[in-house]
Amino acid sequence: MAETKNFKIPMYAVAFTVIFKLLFLLTHYIQEDAFITWRVAQNLMDYGVIGFNGNTKISASTTHLYVFVSYLFNLIFGKENFIEPLLIFNSILFTIGSLLLAHLVLKNPWHKAIFIFLIGILPPAIKISILGMEYGILFFLEMVLLYYGFKKEKKWVLIVLPVLILFTRIDTLIFLGIVFLVDIIWTKKIRWSYILGGILGISVSVAFNWFYFGEFVNNTIIAKKLLYDHHFTFAQNIQYFVLNYGNFWGMLKLPGDFNPFTIIILIFELLCFIYLIRQKEKRNYFLWMIFIFGWVKQLIFLSQKSLFDWYYWVPQILLFVPVLIFVLEQKVKRNLWLGSLIVFYIVPMLAFQTIHSIATGNGEWNYRRTIGLFLNTYEKDKNQWILLEPAGYVPYFSGLKSIDEVGLVDKQIQTEIIKDRKNYWINTVKNRKPKYLLSYNNLFEGKDAEYYKTHYKLLKEFRVKDHLKSDNKILEKIYILKPSGTDYNLYEKIRN
Repeated sequence: MAETKNFKIPMYAVAFTVIFKLLFLLTHYIQEDAFITWRVAQNLMDYGVIGFNGNTKISASTTHLYVFVSYLFNLIFGKENFIEPLLIFNSILFTIGSLLLAHLVLKNPWHKAIFIFLIGILPPAIKISILGMEYGILFFLEMVLLYYGFKKEKKWVLIVLPVLILFTRIDTLIFLGIVFLVDIIWTKKIRWSYILGGILGISVSVAFNWFYFGEFVNNTIIAKKLLYDHHFTFAQNIQYFVLNYGNFWGMLKLPGDFNPFTIIILIFELLCFIYLIRQKEKRNYFLWMIFIFGWVKQLIFLSQKSLFDWYYWVPQILLFVPVLIFVLEQKVKRNLWLGSLIVFYIVPMLAFQTIHSIATGNGEWNYRRTIGLFLNTYEKDKNQWILLEPAGYVPYFSGLKSIDEVGLVDKQIQTEIIKDRKNYWINTVKNRKPKYLLSYNNLFEGKDAEYYKTHYKLLKEFRVKDHLKSDNKILEKIYILKPSGTDYNLYEKIRN
């Protein structure tokens, strides 16, 4: 009876953590790129095509599996009501993934319960659960692979899970590769079923891209590489790293180019990891997997100048795992260790994320969404085009066909970038003649001002400062403390 009760304690922690994090739904903080995936899913519903603009095929989303999951949620709940159920689903999957991770690295049920909750309220875990991205599913699938594939040694898991993981994101090849190498070194044997799973995963992902889209990798990867590619000297690379490393290992972004707080956390993570692997424990097998993966993933993406913070959410969590294990398993003054961790790190991180979510949710949902809603009412012809950046909230809520500056949702602009990188924006306007332009800049100033003045009129100005008010004085102080968003000018083509 006691064993059954103890067995349920981590499950209670899962339920409590999910319910606790649902409070963040009230902030309406949803990542811009989630709306790209959701529009692709709805495009599949409306046109039977995985695309973004009508019946044109394009891999505008970074994730194929999540597109199909989003498609199912749209079918079940409808376009107007699917978002909250999907976010709850993501949160549940992530938290179950943390339960499986707890089973891999801890024995005591109460330790597992505390681990699940504390992991679950770290900033990256909140963002994985609530921001609408594919990482809730991804984290769940990766932990299922480790727990049922490598701990329980289910051969079918070793075959099927790599396929699902790679179909979620192709860059998960890093995770699968690190797991493969650690497993060979640790066990001194080759799991042929896992190799088969890897081959099938790569084959399915590449074949799907090739036969459906006519490309080997997602268009999103090609577009970002094309626009953001820069040739740096060694000195510039070092400077770039120093400017940006603190955004990732420290779980929060701080202004400035030196973040001592990040260095402290980084050193503590390393010390805890070294302390744990010196013990003769079976779990070291999994600690090596997740810790090496966390480092390799971050270093690879930092080296490629990939500064989108969602790339680092899962590594941030996995690198912090040794810290929680170390603290939870202290035999002397454990309560002091745990209390100090909670008071001086977990609570400040949670407070920071809460303020960040409220402020950013205001900037995205209450501000940027307003632009899309305005256009949705103003322009009834949904076959009209808008040129803008980014391609999330505004295209989704306006329903207009869209050309984004990066080329994530429209390939033709990539041709303009290749031909003339400096002038690709104005060249796109001249060649495509979109009815609407949404720009950060005043287009009536600068070298191309005369063209814009001749062919376009300023329809409306959207300003962040106009959305920093609230009847709730606490919310208003947060909005003003951390204003989120960008000022925009909306232009409409003048009829000839």
